[in-house]
Amino acid sequence: MGRRKLQLKRIENKSSRQVTFSKRRGGLIKKARELAVLCDVDVALVVFSSRGRLYEFSSTNSLACILDRYHRRFDEEAVALNSVNAEGSRSKYSNRLSHAQLLQIVQRQLEGPNFEQMTVTDLLQLEKQLDATLTQTRARKMELMMESLKTLQEKERMLKEEKEHLEKELAEAKDGQDSTAAMTMEMATLPLLR
Repeated sequence: MGRRKLQLKRIENKSSRQVTFSKRRGGLIKKARELAVLCDVDVALVVFSSRGRLYEFSSTNSLACILDRYHRRFDEEAVALNSVNAEGSRSKYSNRLSHAQLLQIVQRQLEGPNFEQMTVTDLLQLEKQLDATLTQTRARKMELMMESLKTLQEKERMLKEEKEHLEKELAEAKDGQDSTAAMTMEMATLPLLR
């Protein structure tokens, strides 16, 4: 069964959109990590969800180091371009947030949501997100517990089979000893019969 081609448009169903975001975010971070490892490059990834939650990935120790390198590179390019094209290039990046502003946004998001500034709608969305996460966590826990139970049941079945096999061997060995003892007694009584 092949995959169907997905039309790129906004997903209207909120729960489907959240699930898709979660899966694709994980895939994007995985690809960024693979790119960093395979190609030995520095990668920084910053994603803000529709609710304003920050997700980040940095292939180095610090996202700030990569952002700082980006900022310095931008400044170097701006100095190097002293022609008319430089003006066009600067206007292209004029909407870019400063390094300090980016770091402040990232820091605020890392600290978590500010509940005092959230509206009732925001809080309801957060509650739904937490409920969905809790449901997913419980489902995963049940899945892992069922796998563990199956493993233990299989182990129990194998141990029972091994026990039955050993009991059978023991019974055969005991029967063999009994028949050997009986043959020994018969051999011992043969001279008496003569």
